[in-house]
Amino acid sequence: MRDTDPADTDPADPATCVDLRDVEREAAMIRLFDGQHARLVRLAVLLGADQDAEDVVAEAFCVLHSHWYGLRAPQAAAAYLRSVVCNLVRMRIRRLQVSRRHVDVRPDPVASAESTAMLHEDRRQVVDALVGLPTRQREALVLRYWLDLREREIADAMGISTGAVKSHISRGMHALSRAMGTRSGNGGSAGGGPLCRYSR
Repeated sequence: MRDTDPADTDPADPATCVDLRDVEREAAMIRLFDGQHARLVRLAVLLGADQDAEDVVAEAFCVLHSHWYGLRAPQAAAAYLRSVVCNLVRMRIRRLQVSRRHVDVRPDPVASAESTAMLHEDRRQVVDALVGLPTRQREALVLRYWLDLREREIADAMGISTGAVKSHISRGMHALSRAMGTRSGNGGSAGGGPLCRYSR
């Protein structure tokens, strides 16, 4: 049997097509990582993954890699990553809540060096206030005011209806305003400003 000359490779051969698709996937994944990684880490921090935000994002990229060929289009990859990050953080928070119910002594959470370095004091106050919100309200506010997503995009990321998004944002803003007002001692409204400033 003679060795196969690369020049003799038939582009129409299914094996060749799979190889080309894999090459394209890896190139797209590298571009996504370069363009989205830091942004997704900050998203995970704001959603409540203070201690393992980078692990969450790494897992999200692994999930995307394994489901790449199921995407409706490569352009949907960034939105898919946001959705996976939301789901992963949500699951981690649920597991933490369950574990804490069975522990008498609850040590104060220690933020990772990564999350501490990226947060100034005013931003830390916003994150602390966000952590106190119900999960869905926190997600809706972060996706709306930090990522500046439209309601339809937020609904896709959270897996809920646009009507539910509006409700979570409205309730979340009210609760966040009260929390930030209590922290500042002046009863003022937090508004979208602190979240917007965090992203810039």
